[in-house]
Amino acid sequence: MIELVSFNLAEAEGGLFDFNATLPLMALQFLILMIVLDNLFYKPVAKVLDDRDEYIRNSLTTASAYLNKANTLTLQYEQELSDARKEAQELIRNSQKDAQEVVSVKIKTAQKDAEILIAEASQQLVLQKEQAIKTLENQVEALSNQIKVKLLNH
Repeated sequence: MIELVSFNLAEAEGGLFDFNATLPLMALQFLILMIVLDNLFYKPVAKVLDDRDEYIRNSLTTASAYLNKANTLTLQYEQELSDARKEAQELIRNSQKDAQEVVSVKIKTAQKDAEILIAEASQQLVLQKEQAIKTLENQVEALSNQIKVKLLNH
């Protein structure tokens, strides 16, 4: 019977759940472990991860801003380059036009000068021709008079 009573006592004490100080003590140990792990491990790791996420977000924002600025500057420089090319082409066209006008003015001036020289030369030739004819007429008269005199004297 002693064995039976001790068996019943063992069953009563060793059942599925023992409601003694062990269960609350284990729960308290688990809570303390969670608090210690939270303070020593989880919070620093979470802070590092949050800082890293914030750094990545800031880096991406900064990179996007720089990319937008670079794109804006690229468009601006391309526009300025296009404008400069147009201005250069316009200057070249104007310079060519001015040069052609200068050349055509010089050609016209040279043609007028040549015409004036030709007219002067022609007038001088006409004058020289008239002088030569007058001189020849005088010489012809003198020679014919000499011939008359010689013929009459002989």
